[in-house]
Amino acid sequence: MRAFPTISPLLLSACVLLSACSDHGAPTATQVTPLGARFARGVDRASFTSLLMPGATGTLPLDINDHGVIVGRYGSAGRTHGFLRDAAGVYTTIDFPGANFTVAAGLNDSGVVVGWYTFPAAPTVRHGFVLKEGLFTSFDPPGSTFTNVLGINARGDISGRFCTLALCRVPGSGDFHGFFLHDGEFTTIDVPGAHETNAFKVNARGAIIGGFGDVSGGERLFVLRSDAFTTFALPNGKPITQDNGGMNARGDIVGTYCDVALPCVIGVTGTHGFFLSDGELTTIDFPGALATAAAAVNARGDIVGGYINASGQSRGFLLSSHPAAF
Repeated sequence: MRAFPTISPLLLSACVLLSACSDHGAPTATQVTPLGARFARGVDRASFTSLLMPGATGTLPLDINDHGVIVGRYGSAGRTHGFLRDAAGVYTTIDFPGANFTVAAGLNDSGVVVGWYTFPAAPTVRHGFVLKEGLFTSFDPPGSTFTNVLGINARGDISGRFCTLALCRVPGSGDFHGFFLHDGEFTTIDVPGAHETNAFKVNARGAIIGGFGDVSGGERLFVLRSDAFTTFALPNGKPITQDNGGMNARGDIVGTYCDVALPCVIGVTGTHGFFLSDGELTTIDFPGALATAAAAVNARGDIVGGYINASGQSRGFLLSSHPAAF
C-alpha cells in the first residue's frame, strides 16, 4: 500500500441508515419544490420522488449512475440488505453470500456494484465487495477491520474508507483513513494535517471527493486530483458530515451539512443536503422533512439521498431536474 505525498492544502473557502421507513411498496407521487437559482436555470422544474423499498423499515439510496440506476441499503426484520433500483423503478435485493449485513454503496455505468458486508460470526468487522456480472469478490485494504467501499467509476477505480482498530467508531471520530484501489493496488488517502480522512466517491475523471476533520476541530471537504489535494469549507461555513457525498464528472458536489454543533451526524434534526457548483451553494431539503442528506449526483444532475419525514419515518429520495440537465 502506498501513500500520497504530503502536499500543502489549498483553502478555497456512519454508515448511518435512516431508520423507521414505512412500507408503501413503491415510490410516492412526485412533489415539486423550488431549490434556488442554480436548479432553476435551464430546467423546467426540479422534482422530488420518495423512494421506499417494498417491505423495508428503512431505505437509504447511496449512489446513482448516468442511466438512472440507484443502489443503497434498506432494513427489514432486523437485518440490513443492499438494493438496486433500475431505471424503471424495479427493486432487487443484494446480499453477499452468507452475510447478515450488506450495503450496496456505489455503482458505475456498466452496472458494477461495490459495497460492504458482515458475517454473523464477526459482527463488528466489515469487508468490501465488488459485484460484477452476478459474481461477488471480497477485498479489504491491508490491516482493515472495518471497510466501507463508497464509490466506483467507469474505469473500475474504487474509493472508500477503512479503519484498523479493534472497535471503530462513526466517521468523524478520528478512526478512519481514505483509500483508493486501482489495478489491484491500494493507496491510503490522508489529507495533510487531518485527524481523519474519509474518501467518498471517485468520478469519471479519476477525481476523489471526501471529507476530513482539521486540527481546529472543523469538518471540511477535499478533492484529490493527480495526487494533489484541494480542501475547502462550504460557502456558508456550515460543518459537513464525513459520512458520504458525491461528485460528478463536471465537478458538481453533493453532501450534507448541519445547523447543529459538531459532530455533524446524518439523521438528526437540522441536517440538510447541499449541491455545490461553481462556488454556488444550494440547500436540498425534502419538502416537510426534519432532516435531509444527499449522497450522490450523476452526470445528468440527478441527486439521491435520504430524509426523515415529520412522523420520524426515514425514506430515500430522487431529485430530478429533467428534461434538461444542470
